[in-house]
Amino acid sequence: MLLGCIADDLTGATDLSLMLTKEGLRTVQSTGVPGRDLNLDGVDALVIALKSRSIQAGEAVTQSIEAAHALQALGAQRLLFKYCSTFDSTDKGNIGPVTEALLDLVGGETIACPAFPQAGRTIYAGQLFVNGVPLSESPMKDHPLNPMHDSDLRRVLGRQTSLPVGLVGYEDVEAGPEGVRSALAREKAAGCRIAIIDVLTDRHLRDIGAATAHLSLITGGSGIAMGLPAAYLAAGLIERLTPPRRVMAAPVGRAAILAGSCSAATRQQVATAIAAGLPTFQLDTARLAEVSQSVADVLSWVDRQTGVEPILIYSSADPDLVRETQARLGRDAAGRMIEEMLAGTARGLLERGFTRLLVAGGETSGAVVQGLGARSLSIGPEIDPGVPWTRTLDGPDMALALKSGNFGTTDFFLKAWAQLS
Repeated sequence: MLLGCIADDLTGATDLSLMLTKEGLRTVQSTGVPGRDLNLDGVDALVIALKSRSIQAGEAVTQSIEAAHALQALGAQRLLFKYCSTFDSTDKGNIGPVTEALLDLVGGETIACPAFPQAGRTIYAGQLFVNGVPLSESPMKDHPLNPMHDSDLRRVLGRQTSLPVGLVGYEDVEAGPEGVRSALAREKAAGCRIAIIDVLTDRHLRDIGAATAHLSLITGGSGIAMGLPAAYLAAGLIERLTPPRRVMAAPVGRAAILAGSCSAATRQQVATAIAAGLPTFQLDTARLAEVSQSVADVLSWVDRQTGVEPILIYSSADPDLVRETQARLGRDAAGRMIEEMLAGTARGLLERGFTRLLVAGGETSGAVVQGLGARSLSIGPEIDPGVPWTRTLDGPDMALALKSGNFGTTDFFLKAWAQLS
């Protein structure tokens, strides 16, 4: 195995696994730190999915270093720390502290590049844009766990780490791999061990991959992996690139959608599914808080749905309602309440013959997969940029699509099923 990856949430890990698979690396995803008995025969990359994005920075560092040690023990020669393409974090962490700790482990310098142009995430002059809108003016300003109020990644990261943060700018990246290499050398000479990199196009990402394949540590969103497989092949670090699958065989069974994200994209996807006539059940956060709505209530509704179409169970709500619930219960408690509810619902669905699940939201996906007891996943075809189908390699045999809240077209909940056979 060449590349060992640490992702700060489950959907981010799946997003990265998809990118590596599309670009030709044979990739396996693990939920949490795997044991040394994990079969990696014929595998080029292993992606470990943590649940460390919104926890205390010290605990995120501990989990990430444990994952890094496990990857090194399994033979990883390179490390990649993957976080969200919207740089989800607060001034207390966790991107800066984890990056700093990983640099202490492997030495050298690294880059920080959350850009993913296919999903509308671009960087110019160190400023992160979401679909052409500065991050601080995008819907991310209302994120319930990690609201983003500053678009300047040098400032955001600089508040989280003691290391100086540099910039490889647009003109550097436009000059191709040599321009990037020269700029990285310039930033290193200036004492910067971390450099933000401007990206406007996929070509920029591929050139950055060619210029950074020698680094022991790379950090960024899934887009930063776009150019790495070809660069590894050119450097003789792997023998070949393997084409991805277009359709995935899935176990026979019913289908369901579990949506816990409150992002604008997921709320639009929920509205589209409802308009299309899918059977739906909305979780009522007020009733959940009063313990007057339970998993049993949801499953009682499920038992009355006898059609063949997918069913939708969701807690997604507008930002004002989310803030009201958080004010009443506390931010962390409100999030845990929804996660536990949907994880319990997923277990009940499995018992009722549901083997195909689409889950929206990073925290929700982590809770659901943990609740189902799935430890490792194979990567299937891409549904939308950043979102593949996966199939469990252990635990219950299931097809799972684990979607970051911000990703996917408005008809995502309707079209995803066509890629299963």
